[in-house]
Amino acid sequence: MSTADATAAPVAGWTSALAEPTRRVTARWLTAFSTVWLGIWMAQLTPIQLLLPLQVDSLRHDTDWVRSVVAYGVVSGAAGVCTLLAYPLAGAASDRTTSRWGRRRPWIATGTAVFAVGLGVLGMQRTMLGIGVWWCVTIIGFCITTATLTAVISDQVPVDQRGLVSGLVSAPQAIGTILGLVLVTTLFTGLVAGYVVVALLLVALAVPLLLVMPDEVLPRDQRSRLSVADVVRSLWIDPHEHPDFAWTLTGRVLVNISNALGTTLLLYFLEFGLNRTTAEDDLLVLTLVYMVFVVGASVWLGRVSDRVGRRKPFVWMSSAIQGVAALLLAFVPSYGVALVAAGLLGLGYGCFLSVDQALATQVLPDPASRGKDLGIMNIAVALPQAVGPLLGAGLVVLFDGFSGLFVVAALTAALGAAAVAPVRGVR
Repeated sequence: MSTADATAAPVAGWTSALAEPTRRVTARWLTAFSTVWLGIWMAQLTPIQLLLPLQVDSLRHDTDWVRSVVAYGVVSGAAGVCTLLAYPLAGAASDRTTSRWGRRRPWIATGTAVFAVGLGVLGMQRTMLGIGVWWCVTIIGFCITTATLTAVISDQVPVDQRGLVSGLVSAPQAIGTILGLVLVTTLFTGLVAGYVVVALLLVALAVPLLLVMPDEVLPRDQRSRLSVADVVRSLWIDPHEHPDFAWTLTGRVLVNISNALGTTLLLYFLEFGLNRTTAEDDLLVLTLVYMVFVVGASVWLGRVSDRVGRRKPFVWMSSAIQGVAALLLAFVPSYGVALVAAGLLGLGYGCFLSVDQALATQVLPDPASRGKDLGIMNIAVALPQAVGPLLGAGLVVLFDGFSGLFVVAALTAALGAAAVAPVRGVR
């Protein structure tokens, strides 16, 4: 048998690269998979929560904090536009990759490299244009990496384990944020040092998965033809033909917008809404509270969801909890209430994350385009985080304060819950 043939031999448990997985993934696989997500979330959310707002604020010489919020929102919004193309294009490319190293592994490595380089150069920027350009590069790397990794779930994880894996993707989001904030506020306090350390950790934490993950090789005769026109046409998934996909995507967008409105401007809320002189330290505490509840809810409820075979009730419960948290911030603005709201936001969002990825993988239209379809679905995660600051800044200006921002967050959570009700293929 040639080397190429040996490389292309099926991994036990899969009959082809496009088959539905039946073999349960191992503890080693689960550990490596959650580890790479720890690095990803740390590298993306530490800049969003702290480094990027501080970097933008350092370039402004006026005392109007609203302008700083808007400037930060514009930078994030530009990156959000990049996600609209980067996610589905990266997924489509990985769907058609016939490398001897598999379909997904080369793109995970490429995305991680672009992501890390973008962060390293971003920390050196001293103009708004430079910050905007390199944050876009960073987000493109993030999209390539995460679009490919979520396709791996459909490739390799059986349905009855996807709630667990969804939790293991989600729990590191909170852990990565708090770990990143601790590192850049205590050990690596300069902007450049902060960006570099999260970039290095991103690369280091991706290596274990690249080494241990099996990755089925796609035979060349199973690769669909690829042209720019084909890719553009494939980005449209008819909601009449695939209503479950459309409703799930809509619900995902709305719930993630609600969470983004409730969290991405917390530093500004503490500093200017509550007039806290210890805003950075307070943000660390709130994030820690948020983290504990996200981790506990996402991992535990993901397993519960697998056992009961239901996903939608968890989305409804999550939206209700997030809505209550947002209304507390809107109508009882104080640091003590913010601590309670942080716990509720974490509980609600952790509940959503426990089933979110599992639900998304169960409504895909075509196994041959899992990467592309999940890339479209993942826009609903990255785009709200990117445009959340800009949308939030607009709401702060419109309502002359933060109360209106949090009321809109509560309403959006309710709409997100309603959107998944019509999904028929998943209970």
